[in-house]
Amino acid sequence: MALRRSRPGTQRLAALAASAALVLVGCDSGSPSASADGRQQLTVAALPLTDSAALYLARDRGLFAKEGLDVRIQPVQQSIQALPALLKGQVNVIASANYVTYFQAYEKGTLDLRILAEGVRIAPHMMDVLVPRDSALKSPADLAGKKVAVAVLNNIQSLTLDAILDARGAGRPVYRQILFPQMGPALERGQVDAAHAVEPFDTAIQGELGARVLLDGGSGPARGLPASGYITTGDFVKKHPKAAEGFRRAVEAASELAARDPGAVRAELPKYAKVSADQARSIHLPGYPVTADPAALRRLVRLMRTEGLLKKDVDPAPLLVK
Repeated sequence: MALRRSRPGTQRLAALAASAALVLVGCDSGSPSASADGRQQLTVAALPLTDSAALYLARDRGLFAKEGLDVRIQPVQQSIQALPALLKGQVNVIASANYVTYFQAYEKGTLDLRILAEGVRIAPHMMDVLVPRDSALKSPADLAGKKVAVAVLNNIQSLTLDAILDARGAGRPVYRQILFPQMGPALERGQVDAAHAVEPFDTAIQGELGARVLLDGGSGPARGLPASGYITTGDFVKKHPKAAEGFRRAVEAASELAARDPGAVRAELPKYAKVSADQARSIHLPGYPVTADPAALRRLVRLMRTEGLLKKDVDPAPLLVK
C-alpha cells in the first residue's frame, strides 16, 4: 500500500536526488596536476552517503592540504557509474566504493584494483529494510518473494540481506534496482514492497514518508562487514605514489576523527548530503575503521564466494596501499 503523502518529504527526497546527480559527464581530465598554490590536484567521485564522511572531513579540516593535496569531489549516484571515468583517468579515486563491485571487476580483469583506505563497516541500522507504515509485511519472513529495492543488483545490499535472511531461516525476496534517491517515491507508489535504504536516505524515508523498519540491515552476519572503501588503480599508485600515500594518511586521520567524535560526522553531513541538522542528529552512523584490515576484507570475500558473486578467492592484502 502507498505511504502517506508528505510534501516536505517529497521536497527533501528531491534535494537528495539533486545532490546525487552525476556530474562526471564532460568533466575535465582528472590527471593529477599542480594547483595555483603548488598542491597536487586529485579528483574524487563520491556518493552523498555517510560512507563519504571521512572524505569531506579530510577536505574541510585541511587534512588533504596538510599532505599537499587539493581534492576536488564529484558527486555520483552509484559508485559503479564512476568506474569508466576512473579507467580513463578522469577521476583518480572513487570514495564510498562498494567493495563487491570492485572485487568483481578485479576478478574479471577489467580493473587493476588498489584500495587506498577503508571507508566504512556495517553497523546496526546504518541501512534498513523499510516498508510502508500500513504494509501487510510484519516480519522478515514475509519478504520471501516480495519486491525489494536495492541500489545495485548482486551487490553489498542483496549480499548481506540474503545472509541475514538465511541465518533466520527465511525465504529470499526478489530485488529491483532503484537508485537511493528514488527509493522513497518507489515505495510510496507501490512499485516495490520494501526498500533496502542506506543512511542518510534511510532516516529521510522514515521521517518524511512514514516508513517503518522491517529489518535491521546491519544485524547478524552483516554486522562489522566491510562495505565500502576508497579505491583507485594500480597505474595511479605507480605513477603518483606520494599522492596515493598522502591521500591514505589524510583519510585515515579523518576516519579516526569520525570514530572518536561522531558529532563531527553529524555536523559534516548537512554540508554534502542535503539532510537537515535535525536529521543528521538522528542518523545511524556506520563504523569508521582507522586502518584497512585484510582479515575483515577476507570475510567479505568468503561471503561473496558462498553467494556465487566471486568465482575464485581474491586476496585483498596485496591490493592495500601502505
